[in-house]
Amino acid sequence: MERIVIKVGSHVLTENGAVARVRLLRLVELIVDLQKNGYEVILVSSGAVAAGYSQLPLDKKIVANRQALAAIGQPLLLKMYQEKFGIFGILCSQVLLSADVFEYPGHIAHAKAAIDTLLENKVVPIINENDTVSIEELVFGDNDRLSAHVAHYFDAELLVILSDINAYYDKDPHKFTDAKQRSIVHEIDEEELQAEHSPNNAFATGGIVTKLQAADFLLKHNRKMFLANGFDLTDVKSFLIQKVHQGGTLFVNG
Repeated sequence: MERIVIKVGSHVLTENGAVARVRLLRLVELIVDLQKNGYEVILVSSGAVAAGYSQLPLDKKIVANRQALAAIGQPLLLKMYQEKFGIFGILCSQVLLSADVFEYPGHIAHAKAAIDTLLENKVVPIINENDTVSIEELVFGDNDRLSAHVAHYFDAELLVILSDINAYYDKDPHKFTDAKQRSIVHEIDEEELQAEHSPNNAFATGGIVTKLQAADFLLKHNRKMFLANGFDLTDVKSFLIQKVHQGGTLFVNG
């Protein structure tokens, strides 16, 4: 079976200060379809802070508050996933990781063994950074770079990032009407990797730059990444199930 990682961002999963339950259900339906088509799917999901905020609206600009909101929201988010996957008779699980897991081969091996066992038993691992103690992730990285490490160290062939943008463009589509989507990207310029972060949502902490950094990490490790729209799943379904690349951007070595 082909193993893939799907990462879904806060902008896709939240709406009006709460988790967007309909979009969450559509994501679950996608994963169910992918399992039926021979994929092993690891999900990296944002949304814990937003789920917490729906219960206790603290000022999200304060790191300690975001950590508290993550602690409140993580079990709520998992419960939502359990309910949605339960509709299809599928179990899901929570796996909280910290960045230092990937610094030690022994920790990587233990984590991978757990992931492998879950997948062998058709359980969907839902991974998130341990936001309550991982300050850097809350401030800088969202889950883009985490998902790239998950894809590499847990032997996935492809990382799929579902975002609020359709693809990677040759210039900022918010500023230039003639911006064109890039269908396939083989390398990323250093200038693009060092650009200013540009999150489009109150709960997001990354932007296109962290997605490019994730893609660059995977390219350097000879793995692939696909960036597509998370609001409309047509392009990702076409790419993964119909094997037709009609939209989105594939980052792959030439």
